Amino acid sequence: MAPHALSWISVSLLIFLASSSCVAARGARAPKTNDPTAGFTAVRLGESNFALQRPFDETSGARYSFDGTVRKLWVLSSDKPHARQSHTSPRTEIRMAGYDYSSGVWQFEGHGYVPSGTTGVSIMQVFGAGETATTLMLHVYNGALRYYDRQVVEDDIYDRWFRLNVVHDVKASTVTVYIDGKQKLHVNGRGGDSHYFKFGVYAQNHDSSCMESRWKGIRILKKD
Repeated sequence: MAPHALSWISVSLLIFLASSSCVAARGARAPKTNDPTAGFTAVRLGESNFALQRPFDETSGARYSFDGTVRKLWVLSSDKPHARQSHTSPRTEIRMAGYDYSSGVWQFEGHGYVPSGTTGVSIMQVFGAGETATTLMLHVYNGALRYYDRQVVEDDIYDRWFRLNVVHDVKASTVTVYIDGKQKLHVNGRGGDSHYFKFGVYAQNHDSSCMESRWKGIRILKKD
């Protein structure tokens, strides 16, 4: 074979190997990730959908602030309930109004922040169940995010922003919780025929004197 033919074959081989390496490198740089919102569509939200519940004798500004991006909610362990006739513990929560649901697959998404020192508090709920008031509550105890006061969902939640996704499949009666895109909890639902999402601070067992959580990027999504 002529020398120039060998040279042409060598160059072609090098080009092929180089292009294959680029394809492999692109694949390595862009691994497939599981997005909990894939297959869901976000509903339209306005400020009227963010219904604030606070101690009945306090003004909204005394326990809640919103700068257009971050919603900050706090409550004292000595505060009164959210309604004069209520006997529940102190809370400053936002009840997501206008999207109560009884069927389908629904999802809550938000970026949350819990400052150190806040403990004994629920920061997010799926309200409505069969024999209990809620299908899901996420509590914070000493820096750990828990399913109610039971198993740990995330063991280091203080002083950082985290992405929270909660998926409730009504028909399958399951609830799945993701932190920063990773599945952390999958549990059975609790029945009931009407549900809605809540977030903020709601005093639970051994609550700190002041409880606070901050939220941004709140979305409600529905399975397509």
